[in-house]
Amino acid sequence: MPAILTVFFALLALAAQPAAAQSLPRFGAPERHVDAELLAATDAIVPGKPLVVGLKLKHEHEWHTYWQVPGDSGLPTRIEWQLPAGFVAGPIEWPHPKRLPAGPLVNYGYEGETLLLTTVQVPADLPVGRSITLTGKAEWLECKDVCIPGGSDIALTLPVNPAAGPSGSAALFESARAKVPQTVAGLSGQGTIENNRIKISLALPAGRTVDRLEFFPLEDGRVEPAAPQVLKHEGTAVELYLTAAQPVKADAKAIKGVLVANAGPASGGWAATVDMPLMAGTVAPAPAAAATTNASASMSLLAALSAALLGGLILNLMPCVFPVLSLKLIGLAQHRTHSGPMAAHGIAFAAGVVLSFVLLAGLLIALQKAGSALGWGFQLQTPWVVASLTVLFFLIGLNLLGVYEFTFGSGVANTRAADSLTAKSDWRGSFGTGVLAVIVASPCTAPFMSAALGYAITQPAAIALSVFAALGVGMALPYLLLTLFPALLAKLPRPGRWMELFKQFMAFPMFATCVWLLWVLAQQVDANGVALALGVLVAIGFSVWAFGLSQRGSYVFRWVALAGAVLAALTFAPLATSEQTATARSTGGASWVEYSPEKLAQLTSEGKPVFVDFTAAWCVTCQVNKRVALNTDKVVSRFAAEGIIRMKADWTNRDERITKALAEFGRNGVPLYVLYDTSGHPTVLPEILTEGTVLAALDKVKVAAR
Repeated sequence: MPAILTVFFALLALAAQPAAAQSLPRFGAPERHVDAELLAATDAIVPGKPLVVGLKLKHEHEWHTYWQVPGDSGLPTRIEWQLPAGFVAGPIEWPHPKRLPAGPLVNYGYEGETLLLTTVQVPADLPVGRSITLTGKAEWLECKDVCIPGGSDIALTLPVNPAAGPSGSAALFESARAKVPQTVAGLSGQGTIENNRIKISLALPAGRTVDRLEFFPLEDGRVEPAAPQVLKHEGTAVELYLTAAQPVKADAKAIKGVLVANAGPASGGWAATVDMPLMAGTVAPAPAAAATTNASASMSLLAALSAALLGGLILNLMPCVFPVLSLKLIGLAQHRTHSGPMAAHGIAFAAGVVLSFVLLAGLLIALQKAGSALGWGFQLQTPWVVASLTVLFFLIGLNLLGVYEFTFGSGVANTRAADSLTAKSDWRGSFGTGVLAVIVASPCTAPFMSAALGYAITQPAAIALSVFAALGVGMALPYLLLTLFPALLAKLPRPGRWMELFKQFMAFPMFATCVWLLWVLAQQVDANGVALALGVLVAIGFSVWAFGLSQRGSYVFRWVALAGAVLAALTFAPLATSEQTATARSTGGASWVEYSPEKLAQLTSEGKPVFVDFTAAWCVTCQVNKRVALNTDKVVSRFAAEGIIRMKADWTNRDERITKALAEFGRNGVPLYVLYDTSGHPTVLPEILTEGTVLAALDKVKVAAR
């Protein structure tokens, strides 16, 4: 990629990183991000009858507290009761948690609003007709980018009556009770462990189904929270593959935890406690199936649609899309005074974007169901598609420079018929620009996109297509709003000479995109293939130059232009039929090892730390990450000092092994960065890297220095 685009996207990557750690205020009490309230399930206390109370925690957006087993970090909420004589509070009855990814870590806890239940035993000789106040001190750890100890004095006053009815919070208690895992009759299972691999084999009772399954350990230090959990169906039996925490404790004879199926009771699933024997045996590597413990697996449809919408918005800033969208900005400046036609342009552009995303996703889903191992951006794994896009951007650049003119409805003569045809057909140009923008946008993976796409590929086709449609809506939304509200463009200079200069200037980002595409092509085919592509560009350039002369009255050049087009087609034909060459794939130098599942398994079994870079030449995000993080002197030196083997999984050309490996982590595209420590435990890094992100991951896994 050109240096200017690399710098632009690097700045975008830095802007997308989490906010810096917040500090506590210097003066006064710390800011509170969690509100606490003590509630009761009934409106009175009845002597001798247990009273169910609940600590209601209401979290500020993006803040969370922790479950009884916090995961990689954190502390569980606790309550220190001060109760009247004879009252005894039982332990907290915990609703099942959700996974809370935090960079390379995964924690277990709660967001939004939750209710932690406690059953209080009431003395039988309690006098009726008085009021009782229950008090206590609740303490928790509230976290976002930083963690802050939180706490609150809690109190609840209730009358003592011979009988009690439901309180105003009864529905909240009923919902919380449904989320508390229970023992399920007929549910049985057994765990098998080999080194750091655990397989849980389950027999489900009648009426219980499992499409998604998560395991939350009830013992700290048994299971790695951040490791993928892979679900496999074998007839009526279910197998769940986990990664054991290292070193495995000597008393690991049982595995206790909570199973959450299909996102839990609130989503039509269920939650159950299990206590299963754990025996040594043979455990094969986890099968190639979508991981169930990543962010996409625990997503709701609303969250996936929101992430897709936001990811689509960010796509507009990606270097691979920006040159195409700049063409539409030229059109906006030219037609900003005509609100009707502008609105039509915006709707046509949005329709082209959304329809293209849906059709491309539908094709991907159909090919996957037919047995092809493909992922997002699959069209750029075909050399002739890359070469065709290079020709298209080259043609656009020559058009912007004025070598020739091209509109859907205009010819040389300025007639009413031509003007009428142009007026009817201008929206087709906006529609086509939307289609082109999607084709070149698919190699880009914007923040929030991967989680949404990972969710989509595990869902039925209708839901998956709705997520892709939301991605298209997000991408088209800025341009659509500008065309619906032309007043937003009032600050732009009026059309004039600057428009012609800007139009010519925009040819050079198009040519820069051609350079990038040719570089991608060079990773897929040999030098002869690249030479053929360059020959096509020469023939195309000659053809449109002659075509431009014919538009200015030299009609004889039409035949010259036709001859140039025929020459370009004949030159392109060998490239379109050429086979992809595996030998053209680069591992980026001798310091990188080419990926294979067998090689990775061998290295991890030998206790060697491995960093796997799932990448592709057509992935712009991947190339920027290499420049700003992976190939810097500090990071390269740290990898060498720790003895980490760097492995490149190059997905530039189609590779079913890499597609399956991506699926194991719930991904359907690149980039993906996985760091295996000396025990073989994988840590997944964010999609957008900085030096600090990579170095922090190395500190976390504590790989052994060689």
